[in-house]
Amino acid sequence: MQAVQLAALTDAPTGVAAALDAVNGFDTALVNGFARVSEPQGAALAALAAAVAGSPLAEVVAAAVSKVSTGAIGTDELSALAAARAAVLGSVHDALVEQADTALGRNRSEWSATPDATAPSPLATGSRAWLGELAIAGWRGVDHDLVAAADQIVEALLAEPVLRRLAVLLDGFTAELGAYAPIATMDRVPARRWADLWTRALLLSWRGTQSPANESVSGRLLPLGVDVHEHGTAVQVQVHGVLETAGAPTRQVRVSVAAPKVDTIVGQAVWQLLGAHQQLLTALAEHRTLELTDMPLTAAGDLLWDDDRAKAGESADPFVTATVQLPQAQAPAVAPLDRDPVHIALPVLLEGYRIRDAALELGEARIRVELDALPSAGPLTPAGVTGSSTMIGLLRWDTSGWSVRPLAVQRKVKNALTPFHNGDWALGPTDPKIAKAQAKSGDAVAVLRERAGRLLRK
Repeated sequence: MQAVQLAALTDAPTGVAAALDAVNGFDTALVNGFARVSEPQGAALAALAAAVAGSPLAEVVAAAVSKVSTGAIGTDELSALAAARAAVLGSVHDALVEQADTALGRNRSEWSATPDATAPSPLATGSRAWLGELAIAGWRGVDHDLVAAADQIVEALLAEPVLRRLAVLLDGFTAELGAYAPIATMDRVPARRWADLWTRALLLSWRGTQSPANESVSGRLLPLGVDVHEHGTAVQVQVHGVLETAGAPTRQVRVSVAAPKVDTIVGQAVWQLLGAHQQLLTALAEHRTLELTDMPLTAAGDLLWDDDRAKAGESADPFVTATVQLPQAQAPAVAPLDRDPVHIALPVLLEGYRIRDAALELGEARIRVELDALPSAGPLTPAGVTGSSTMIGLLRWDTSGWSVRPLAVQRKVKNALTPFHNGDWALGPTDPKIAKAQAKSGDAVAVLRERAGRLLRK
């Protein structure tokens, strides 16, 4: 990424600020709920309707705003408002991705998947009703009874594999709301986050039960870097890479694998929870390619990982891949439901910069570096990133502008240029100090498994 490319990201595209104002107004209106629509809430709903006035949603959203403002609130009306909010954020996403693709000179596939024509599952009706109760009560009105009302709904959804995406979202959403209930006592409500989850759950409840068609691919995957998402009860690693297949242009793809965990398993120990994906972990730790055979690939560029269909291959330097292959690789299309600025994560290579005050400077251009997002499961540290000269990162965006999340860096260690990657510890820590500390404290995963085995035997 050159200075001129970074400079092209300085200003947000035209219309982004106005679109986000409409979304923020709706999110604020959700805080107190729609049981009695106040004048400011009515203005926020009108602004959301105006934002989609030139779209196919115009008529249905205007009708929904009129009914909600008079107290006639149903799931159809709330679903129309959720669709309008998603559409506005989708337009922001598209403008930002086009800005980045233009600056980077990248080509992107168009979304061409067949629309889902199957009817929504009757089991999702209950989730819509509960989400409607949330919208009426507002976040300030959420208490333990309202959260508990979703328990049976989530349990029923979890029993249906085709509804697992909605079920997992609602399971996590209810757990988060329950942890803060009664929310009326909270000093500050995460209005944007909860509105995002509410909107996504409501729209997912209208999706059919038909599984999307996937392409089967065979070829060579060259990893670029791995983004580690760690929470108290789960860990997910998302690998960004370049896929080479015979007779087709190279493509940017992702691999996501996850596992449940407990909050006592932290740091490099989380990799042990992903032991079922040994070929993937080997490729990350040893910087090798992966030879794929008939691996499912979605239209959005996600490889549905099956470790039995992969084999770790020859050595491949991710920095060479980022230099040679990444600029010409076709970027994936974005699924309609994922067209939200929060999902933007574009792999980039940055060279010849300096980092001061958590900002990367390249020529006259600056971009924020997400030093607070470095995972404890890898060797990257704020000091190490700040002292680096080359970086593979993810270009991301939030309301404060563009930022970069480091996945790997090169910096001088004893006058030798040394690489550090988030996935270096996938097979165990390579830092002697970390390995010694682990040996002294014991293996948390092994201890928990042994205790669980004893309980099961009893």
